[in-house]
Amino acid sequence: MTDVSQVFAELKRGAEEILVEEELLEKLKTGKPLKIKAGFDPTAPDLHLGHTVLINKLRQFQQLGHEVIFLIGDFTGLIGDPTGKNVTRKPLTKEDVLANAQTYKEQVFKILDPAKTTVAFNSTWMDKLGAAGMLKLASRQTVARMMERDDFKKRYASGQSIAIHEFMYPLVQGWDSVALESDVELGGTDQKFNLLMGRELQKSEGQRPQTVLMMPLLEGLDGVQKMSKSLGNYIGITDSPSEMFGKIMSISDVLMWRYYELLSFKPLTEIEAYKAEIDNGKNPRDVKIDLAKELIARFHDQASAEAAHQEFINRFQKGAMPDEMPEFELSPEGGEIAIANLLKEAGLVGSTSDAYRMIKQGAAKIEGEKITDKSLSISRGSDAVYQVGKRKFARVIVK
Repeated sequence: MTDVSQVFAELKRGAEEILVEEELLEKLKTGKPLKIKAGFDPTAPDLHLGHTVLINKLRQFQQLGHEVIFLIGDFTGLIGDPTGKNVTRKPLTKEDVLANAQTYKEQVFKILDPAKTTVAFNSTWMDKLGAAGMLKLASRQTVARMMERDDFKKRYASGQSIAIHEFMYPLVQGWDSVALESDVELGGTDQKFNLLMGRELQKSEGQRPQTVLMMPLLEGLDGVQKMSKSLGNYIGITDSPSEMFGKIMSISDVLMWRYYELLSFKPLTEIEAYKAEIDNGKNPRDVKIDLAKELIARFHDQASAEAAHQEFINRFQKGAMPDEMPEFELSPEGGEIAIANLLKEAGLVGSTSDAYRMIKQGAAKIEGEKITDKSLSISRGSDAVYQVGKRKFARVIVK
């Protein structure tokens, strides 16, 4: 792309907020490669699709010729990110951080070009800063300023403890921007305070402040809460092709468009064409299959994507799943419904005891996968096809 306005529009795709938009536009107009930074604390050994929202945006900048810095927070990981936490986060050991960082490096290059990516570790400059440097850095901000941060404010108001070292986290993240002299930093909307801290510290060091581009937090399979391993609503990029396919097919039709916008590399015009086809009668399931195959091919290969698709078809007994089936919308109290009650409400069984019996026999399925847990509850936001026996199907939306 050579037209700056077109480039700017593509970079804004999916972004929640850009601070400041005019600054980014000015930087792009110079035609010079910009330093684009995104930091990841290696708190778990594997990445999930939620993490890749930022990495996908890094890829966009990379393809436009900018310098991408994938920053691994091996130092900040030792502090523990307090973002969104109502208790002090347990710091990782140095061994945990290094082990997780290695897997991050391996996984990120499924999206980024390794030849054009700088992998940096913030311990490189933070270890050199030393105790005196850390005290000087701490003097840059006041306790009152830190207490403006939403999660700190809430914890203090509710009487929950805040450890002194947690105040250092935003400062260290901000200092990373100074050390790298970044032009743009990417982050989730929950990182706004930390991202803006980078701008403040850069200004105090006489640097041109970075532009902050914030991406939304990707909802998990439930369509409600952000994707998280601890919540079990995630799709891991190391999941097997068949597991990944099944999970993607289980998301709601509404959530599918969110995933297309934030995860797909298809141009927006192609996605709009999909929407038009569905308005004209195309089955949303077929569009969801395309999304599943695209993502599986990215993290595995095209052959694996095709095989996962075929396996999915086989689970439904090679076309036994009808194109048309009854649809039900359920609005349970408390936001979730027991699987036995759901099967009954959808008319797939005569009673909850029938449901338990069918589950025990392996005759009840969700999206072709056998239900094995009789105590399973389905949360609000779910949109899936349920099957009992060979011929009973129903699409159920839990609102």
